[in-house]
Amino acid sequence: MKTDVLVIGSGIAGLSFAIKTAEKRPDLDIIVLTKNSKDVCNTAHAQGGMAVVLDQISDSFEQHTEDTIRAGKGLNERNIVEMVVSQAPERLLELIEWGAKFDEDRYGDLELGLEGGHSQKRIIHHRDLTGREIYTKLRLKAKSLESIQFIDNYFVTDLLVGRSLCTGVTVLDKEDNQYKNIFSKITFLASGGSGMIFENTTNPAVATADGLAMAYRAGASIRDMSYIQFHPTALYEKDKHPLFLISEAVRGFGAYVVNHKGNRFLLQHDHRGELATRDIVSEAIVKELKISGEKSAFLDCRHLDYADFQEHFPTIVSYCLSIGIDIRIDLIPIVPAAHYQCGGIAVDVFARTSVKNLYASGECAHTGLHGANRLASNSLLEALVFSHQAAKVVLQEIDLIKAPETNANLSEKHTGPEADPTIISSLKIRLNELMTYDLLYSSGKDEKEGALQQLLMLLEILREDTPFNTGTTEFYELRNMVQTAVLILEDAIQHSKSRVIHI
Repeated sequence: MKTDVLVIGSGIAGLSFAIKTAEKRPDLDIIVLTKNSKDVCNTAHAQGGMAVVLDQISDSFEQHTEDTIRAGKGLNERNIVEMVVSQAPERLLELIEWGAKFDEDRYGDLELGLEGGHSQKRIIHHRDLTGREIYTKLRLKAKSLESIQFIDNYFVTDLLVGRSLCTGVTVLDKEDNQYKNIFSKITFLASGGSGMIFENTTNPAVATADGLAMAYRAGASIRDMSYIQFHPTALYEKDKHPLFLISEAVRGFGAYVVNHKGNRFLLQHDHRGELATRDIVSEAIVKELKISGEKSAFLDCRHLDYADFQEHFPTIVSYCLSIGIDIRIDLIPIVPAAHYQCGGIAVDVFARTSVKNLYASGECAHTGLHGANRLASNSLLEALVFSHQAAKVVLQEIDLIKAPETNANLSEKHTGPEADPTIISSLKIRLNELMTYDLLYSSGKDEKEGALQQLLMLLEILREDTPFNTGTTEFYELRNMVQTAVLILEDAIQHSKSRVIHI
C-alpha cells in the first residue's frame, strides 16, 4: 500500500493537518490511521477549552505569552510562544468555519473562562466537552473530503527509515493479524501522549507513547521527557485506571481544594490559591496527603450555584452522580494524575523532526511552547498551530519528494511464540507501580536510578526475540511504554543537578 501523505492519529493535530492539506491539494492521497476506532483520542476527552486572546482591551498577546512562560518555569522558547499565541484568533476562526460551536454569553459574544495560571479570562469552551465538540466537527469535515481515507484498527509497530529518511510505516492489521508496509512521501505523527505509563493518569487507554517510542527507535531527536505534567484534580477511585478528569475550569468557576478536615490549604503555598498553576497545586496536594496519610484531597463545590454549575459542567455532574457523589452535599475526592507530556519528539517551527519527511504535532511533539509545565488550555491551540505550520511546508515541498520504493512489501502473520496475555498485563502493572508522581518529582537520584535499572531489565524482557512477544497490540504498547519510561527517567536523572523539577 502507498500514499502521498500518511497521518498516524486522528485527534486535533492529525485531523487539522489532513484537512488543510486536502483542501489545498485534493489530488493528493491522504491516509489517516488509527489503532482503534476514530473516536478514541485525547482530543475527544478534553473537557477544558482553548486559550485565545479575544478581549484586546483587558488582555493582550503579551500577557498570554508571559503567563505561558511563567507557567513553564522560563524554559519555554519565547519565539515559539509568541507565534502560537498570535495565531490563536485565526486558528479559532478556522474551527468555527469548520463547524465547531463554543459557548456564548447573553450578548452573543464568545464566553471567556478563567483557568489556573491565566491572568485574564481567555478560555473559549463548549461546556465541559470542548474537545469532543472540536473533534466531532473536524472528523465530519475530514470525512467530507474525498482525498482523505480513514483506516481503523491498524497498529503502527515501527517507522520505515533508512539514511535518516522516513518512507512510511509497518503496521499490524488487528483484524487479520497481518503485518503490512505502508509507503508514503510524508509521514505525520499525531499519536498523542504517554499517560498510561503512570500509576494515576487522566489519559485514555490509547495514550501509550507509541509515536514517541517508534520515533526514538528510528533515530529522531527527543527532548525534555522528564517534564510530565500532573493534573491536580483527577477524581480518585480505588483501582481505577485511568481516572476521570475534573476540569481545570471547575476551580476557575470557584470550587475550593480542601483536605479531609474540609480546610483549604493552597493559599499556604501560593497567593493565587486554587488558581495557581497545575504544578503548584499538584505539589501542594501531594504534600498534604503525605502529612495526613489520606488517600485523596477534595474539591468542594457545595457553595456554588448548582443550576449554573450543571449548565457549565454537565458531564462532570453526571459522572459524579453515577458513582454516588452529589456535588450539592458531597465533596469530590481528587488526586494528581499524569495528564500531559510536555517533552517529546523534537520539532522545528514547521513541525519537522530530525528525520527527513517525518513530522510530528500534538502531544507527542516537543515544540518549545510549554517549557517545564503546560499552561492550562494551551495544548489544543498548540496542535492547531503546528499542524497549520506543517501543512504550509508539506504543500510547498511534496511535489519535490520522490515516491519511495515499494519493493519491500510485507504481508505476513505473526508467527512467533504466544505468551500468556496475563504476563503482559502483570508487566504493565509493574510499570505503573514504578512510575509515580513521587518517583519523578519527590525522590532522589539514587531512587530514580534504581527504578531505571528495573525498567531496563523489563525492556530487555520485551525484546522481540523472546517468548514475551505475543504479536499483539498489548505487547507493542507495553514495549513502547517501557521504552518511553526509560527515556523519562534518564532525562530526570541527567538533569537532576542542573535544573529543579517541581511539576
